[in-house]
Amino acid sequence: MEQTNRMTITDESGDEKEVEILLTFDDEKRGKSYVLFQDPESDEGIVYAYSYTEDGEMDEVTDEDEWQMCEEVLGAFMKEEDEDEQ
Repeated sequence: MEQTNRMTITDESGDEKEVEILLTFDDEKRGKSYVLFQDPESDEGIVYAYSYTEDGEMDEVTDEDEWQMCEEVLGAFMKEEDEDEQ
């Protein structure tokens, strides 16, 4: 059985939602930690990217350069996962 990592977030409406963590990573250049996650109940496959602090505060990634970096890290992670499965 595959184990998934989940966390609970509160959306803009104040509703709590359980999401599936795809990966977390640190970017020493920016001095930030990131979490990439998806809503497992959605069929859209949207990946959300947030930076977070040790205190658990999260900020959505809105900067285009930061978002591109997150996409590259996710792409490399997915490629590595595919290679491991073969």
